[in-house]
Amino acid sequence: MVISVLKETKEHERRVALTPDIIKLLIKKGFEVIIESKAGESSYYKDDDYIAVGAKIVDKAQACASDIVLKVNAPTVEEVTLMKEKSCSLSLLYGYTQPAVLDAFNAKKISAFGMDAIPRISRAQKMDALSSQANLAGYKSVIMGSNALGKIFPLMMTAAGTITPAKVLIFGAGVAGLQAVATARRLGAVVEVTDVRPETKEQVESLGGRFLTVEGEGVQIEGGYAKEVSKEYLAKQKQLIEDKIKDVDLVITTALVVGKKSPVLVTKEMVSTMKNGSVIVDMAVEWGGNCELSQANQTIVSNGVTIIGEANLPSLLPINASQLYATNISTLLLHLANKDGYNFNLEDEITKGCLITYEGQTVHAFTNQILQKNN
Repeated sequence: MVISVLKETKEHERRVALTPDIIKLLIKKGFEVIIESKAGESSYYKDDDYIAVGAKIVDKAQACASDIVLKVNAPTVEEVTLMKEKSCSLSLLYGYTQPAVLDAFNAKKISAFGMDAIPRISRAQKMDALSSQANLAGYKSVIMGSNALGKIFPLMMTAAGTITPAKVLIFGAGVAGLQAVATARRLGAVVEVTDVRPETKEQVESLGGRFLTVEGEGVQIEGGYAKEVSKEYLAKQKQLIEDKIKDVDLVITTALVVGKKSPVLVTKEMVSTMKNGSVIVDMAVEWGGNCELSQANQTIVSNGVTIIGEANLPSLLPINASQLYATNISTLLLHLANKDGYNFNLEDEITKGCLITYEGQTVHAFTNQILQKNN
């Protein structure tokens, strides 16, 4: 079995799907590994680093023509047209946003697996790319926010007076939000958190944050992912934070709903009430944004408030992000194949959960549901 890694072509993307240490492991398992030339360059991995562990450097056409094609982001339609019939693709596919790519997969009967669709169950934790990348994003959001803030995070007592700690408000206590809590607390900030899932209160408090409670029914959860929140609940949540947001120094928003536009949690009116010099980091900007004013891959200033809309925070930490993603994707790969060929068990919860296209059909129920709604 030949595994290939394609160079990422998406703008602002610096990650690579496999790192040399993981390739060394796969070669020991009996796989042949080929890498598109300079695929790891933006992650600080040279072609020579891959050659040193036994991989071969090839051009894009050769890399696309392998048995299993690995990427961070979804392949382009052009890349799919270069792939072999009945080959296999693994990537952060987000298939419900890529109908043309799914059509291209199906035309060639390619088995496409979405790393974004890994079910959140205990035995799939090592494959959970969304969580590994969100951890890094949560950390980086605090670092970027603190860098843009005109004050320090911790309490500091000096001969010239006492500096009070910065106040941080975090929307969402998922993986990214909790890592943001932990990072902000380590830096000495006072942290408050709001989340539509009341069960996250204990996790927030265990990290030293204060949980802001909203009455009413929260979010619907399916397979470990948030699905939908009622308008009434969101209205109550907005009301709760309207007074809070006036007094905070840094706001970090992480709220996502799979298959839908991110909910707007910070309106332009709220921004206008914030302190001059305060900062918002909108981690949901790629999916529409939680702040009404945020713009993807731009930092803007509105009424003295800096709004950071970095759409790919993990890519700003390409070494660590690539290391973690390589472990995630290789673990799924070894679940699906060995050196002698594919080993798909279509009844297995992991395989079924992340298999998007198979034998010329889009077989993933949730993806089909979203695609039908959008047609």
